[in-house]
Amino acid sequence: MSPDNTAPTVVLVHGAFADASSWNGVIERLQAQGVEVTAPANPLRGISEDSAYTAAVLEQTPGPVLAVGHSYGGAVITNAASKVDNVIGLVFVAAFAPEEGETLGEASASSKDSVLNSALVTHNYPANGGEATEFAIDPAKFRDAFAADLPREQTALMAATQRPIAELAFSEPTKTPAWKDLPSWAVVATGDKAAGADLIRSMAQRAGATITEIQGSHVIMVSQPEAVAKVILEAVAKVPVPA
Repeated sequence: MSPDNTAPTVVLVHGAFADASSWNGVIERLQAQGVEVTAPANPLRGISEDSAYTAAVLEQTPGPVLAVGHSYGGAVITNAASKVDNVIGLVFVAAFAPEEGETLGEASASSKDSVLNSALVTHNYPANGGEATEFAIDPAKFRDAFAADLPREQTALMAATQRPIAELAFSEPTKTPAWKDLPSWAVVATGDKAAGADLIRSMAQRAGATITEIQGSHVIMVSQPEAVAKVILEAVAKVPVPA
């Protein structure tokens, strides 16, 4: 694929317990196809703060944008993309696609596949003159709950460098979901024990997304970047670009 001024820029939004480097394998493959791509830092401080920050990133990205979210990043792009005019499509990669008024805490409780809650540990951090709560994954449980299809040496590094996520990410409700107005694609990782394959599949179906199921763990973009990049490239090719 050669660079095209009318082609969308792909903005990759990472999820909880991770950072933008989790997209490295996907970025390499998109860039090899001439796709403009960026992967901003997601603050992981809550739905309202993270979606406002991401909306600012999207708005300042030149031209049309295809917004891609992993895990919690899916909830972020669901909220952020509805705040701007240049996002023309969404891709959910093992990602939440919440409905208006829905919280991730409530939605996650319905999953029979997820084991994440039993793997979380709680920490406090200073906020607004007081203390707030954030979650991390117990390093001893990180591989089984989050990345079971990656080598233990790699998951040990991921556990040590994980970024905790604020409790507000799970308790703040979604506002207007962008997937109601934009074409969407979704990757469902069939072995997803973090978000829960069952929940991610049902959310993707509700959003009317074009769904691709891939055998793998929650961090499918790390373990199978080629397959995830293929879905994103399909979306790049099919998403309607404004004249």
